[in-house]
Amino acid sequence: MESKKNILTYEGLRKYEDELHELKVVKRQEVAQKIKEAREQGDLSENAEYDAAKDEQRDIEARIEELEKILKNAEVIVEDEVDLDKINIGCRVKILDLEYNDELDYKIVGSTEANSLKGKISNESPVGKALIGAKLGDTVEVETQAGVLKYKVLEIQRSN
Repeated sequence: MESKKNILTYEGLRKYEDELHELKVVKRQEVAQKIKEAREQGDLSENAEYDAAKDEQRDIEARIEELEKILKNAEVIVEDEVDLDKINIGCRVKILDLEYNDELDYKIVGSTEANSLKGKISNESPVGKALIGAKLGDTVEVETQAGVLKYKVLEIQRSN
């Protein structure tokens, strides 16, 4: 079975690479030191510091594995080469919610990078899916549980 490609912007790629480096170089050493110090306290069966350090070590190793998997299957979108005639991953878009007459700003990213609190929506989300391929001035409809939402594309620009 072929792994799913993780579509990343260059910014997202750097963020994951930096986190991986930090975990491998700094955090691993810190946890190893905590484990060593806890071991020196003697009996490990009732040693809370040792248990906590081992838990932290397990979490770090799991995150390292997750990041390596993301980066191994990464496909980087070069934002400078994004076609601004239509919406695609790597674009920043301004849309108008036609029901509430509310302007919204989003950056379209791959699902790995999505963070709605930071205005980054996935190309796989209902709104992201509907916007992909839309042109300036187009009205797109998004099927949701609350009904059909309509958005008008006001602006398409590079995100960097």
